[in-house]
Amino acid sequence: MSADNIFLALFFVFLAALIALDVFLFVSLMRQGDERHRLIVWKASALTLLATAGGHVIDIVIPLAQSRPVESSSPFVQLGVMALVFFLATLYYKRKHSV
Repeated sequence: MSADNIFLALFFVFLAALIALDVFLFVSLMRQGDERHRLIVWKASALTLLATAGGHVIDIVIPLAQSRPVESSSPFVQLGVMALVFFLATLYYKRKHSV
């Protein structure tokens, strides 16, 4: 196997993992559950919103401080980061609020 094939295979595995995390995010938000589940999703959603808003603020402030034009990041990257933050926050709050 050449290095290009390995890199391509790793990229597709990474892409599949991000798609799976996106599906997890939407299923978790749509699924009804008990109070504990709703609390975990609420806290994970709040942390995800905070991280996303913080990232956008950093994306705006740093270019302005360096006197260069503000560039928008890729929506796919934003969605991937949001899904990853939501997944990690969900794992944290499930562990914290488990019985």
